[in-house]
Amino acid sequence: QVQLVESGGGLVQAGGSLRLSCAASGRTFSHYAMGWSRPAPGKAREVVGAITSSGETLEGGSVKGRFTVSNDNAKKTVYLQMNILEAEDTAVYYCVARPRPAISRSAHDYDYWGQGTQVTVYS
Repeated sequence: QVQLVESGGGLVQAGGSLRLSCAASGRTFSHYAMGWSRPAPGKAREVVGAITSSGETLEGGSVKGRFTVSNDNAKKTVYLQMNILEAEDTAVYYCVARPRPAISRSAHDYDYWGQGTQVTVYS
């Protein structure tokens, strides 16, 4: 099994920045897609950013131009850089992963989930 542990969440003022980290451990795999899912009340979960083991990235949707995904394979860690944060970005962010280098925007397509980290943006 693979364990995903998120960190970096917390309180941040609107307009500020925050970087989330997701460290993988256990039976990790060389080929993967990892992303960040943001559920919201009354809305479907959406992967707001993702990256593959080969470096292919996907960002956009409701966070277009503000969030950036990167990775460090040596550290088995994926990052989500969040800039110009808005109150609407407040959510529990989950790191998700699957053992294939293909990105999906649907959180349901990922096999492993982290425990989630709370991000709260205030004005």
